Amino acid sequence: MDTIHKLLNFVAPPLALVALCLTLPLLYICKIISYILRSISTEDLTGKVVIITGASSGIGEHLAYEYGRRGARLVLVARRENSLREVAKKAGQLGSPDVLVVRADVSKVEDCKRFIQEAVNHFGRIDHLICNAGITCACIFEDALDVTNFRTVMDINFWGSIYSTYFAIPHLRKSKGKIIVISSSAGSFVSPMMSLYGASKAAMINFYETLRVELGQEVKVTLVTPGFVESEMTQGKHLSKGGSLEVDAELRDVAIGAVPVLSVSECTKSIVNGACRGDRYVTEPSWFGLLFVFQFCCPELVEWFCRMLYGTKPGASNRETLSRKLLDVVGAKKFFYPSSIHSSQIKKD
Repeated sequence: MDTIHKLLNFVAPPLALVALCLTLPLLYICKIISYILRSISTEDLTGKVVIITGASSGIGEHLAYEYGRRGARLVLVARRENSLREVAKKAGQLGSPDVLVVRADVSKVEDCKRFIQEAVNHFGRIDHLICNAGITCACIFEDALDVTNFRTVMDINFWGSIYSTYFAIPHLRKSKGKIIVISSSAGSFVSPMMSLYGASKAAMINFYETLRVELGQEVKVTLVTPGFVESEMTQGKHLSKGGSLEVDAELRDVAIGAVPVLSVSECTKSIVNGACRGDRYVTEPSWFGLLFVFQFCCPELVEWFCRMLYGTKPGASNRETLSRKLLDVVGAKKFFYPSSIHSSQIKKD
């Protein structure tokens, strides 16, 4: 058996390189043709039933508006019912013929089962499930006062999506529907001070990549990996090292630095367009995709750069990192950050 492995170690790399050189040009031609065909026959959302978790703010809120403009019927899910009702009202004004509001906590399996059932009872079907609910944390891992406080990150980001998907799949099979997963670039690219957040998003990516294979063509899966997008998270809302929910704009400036923040309306428009085409992946802004290439090809360089930019010493101040200094020196905030993310009017729940 060991001899076979030694032989494969010697033979497999050159054979794989030859195979890639021969197939990559053909693969990209096929991708271009497929993209053109999918763009021509994009899905009409009029009357379709769309469930959006985490719909009370940020990407989820603006996905409701974008789907509403296209005539979809909506099921909006989040913990903040008052905010949901405001979103529902606006989505209706923009064109959604029927909006169902469901207060639920996606980290609770019984809540996920309930809002899926309420959607089916009300509309009779489900066409799109958007797993968007999420929370982030921001601290050096060793600085965490009690690591168990961060179970919430995995419970909401990962398990909240898995629970919803599990109960929705039978209905999505019937409608030949779609699952749209709002992951993050942090799931594929190292993100200092957000290690547990990135881990939860990486788990989502791996799970839904595998689920796509299991579902085949019956239910399509679109994985969305946004970079920095206008939202409560980019306003500084996060779990602190003590495990409490806080809003800290200074720490936000450290994490984002002098990187442009994409407007949420532009991001959600691309997400819905990609979902309607049946795209496997959507990365917004698209140039963030280059980071994944660097992460794969030269991880040592990425590691060095991130350590230099953010600093990683436990117990040290995270307020005066190079990323923050660059932001202040070049005065990039007023050009790179949308005005909305400077707002301090964020609910800490």
